[in-house]
Amino acid sequence: MSNESALFESMDIAQLSAMLQNAGYRSTEVDQNGLVQLLSASQGIGFVLRPGNPGEEPGQVVDFTLSCALQIQNGLPANLVSEWNRIKRFSRLSEQGDFLVLTKDVVVAGGVSERYLRANMELWDRLLQDYVLFLRNFSRVNAQAPVSTSSVELEQAESEQADINLSAEQQA
Repeated sequence: MSNESALFESMDIAQLSAMLQNAGYRSTEVDQNGLVQLLSASQGIGFVLRPGNPGEEPGQVVDFTLSCALQIQNGLPANLVSEWNRIKRFSRLSEQGDFLVLTKDVVVAGGVSERYLRANMELWDRLLQDYVLFLRNFSRVNAQAPVSTSSVELEQAESEQADINLSAEQQA
């Protein structure tokens, strides 16, 4: 990149919010135990952007985490988390109490472009799609009881995914 001034080496909450909005997401600031984070959603699935390690300037961070937690009912199949982490890159899945949490870290330290940030948001969007599909298909493939959540967002996402699949089949 020829224009070094276009690189972000750290970001503040306003820049993170603008990044989400420029990528087509809503962005709502909330205070969580004294830490500001951003709430958003993709395809009806809520997620959080949590600022990470502090930068050199006050209020700046050099990384952030995107996180989506779904509340799980009726337990999880034994190897669901390890299977996701085995087959997927750029994210990790963990079980935290009654929640299944998908996370992705984004580092801006060292300097990144707006294009890099946009690409990471596009990747996150794809990971969320894969997350819902993975949960639905994992139960079928492994002949386990279905993984059910109390999240209305998951049902909406599954409905939207079904619409997308139907559209793709109609075009074929």
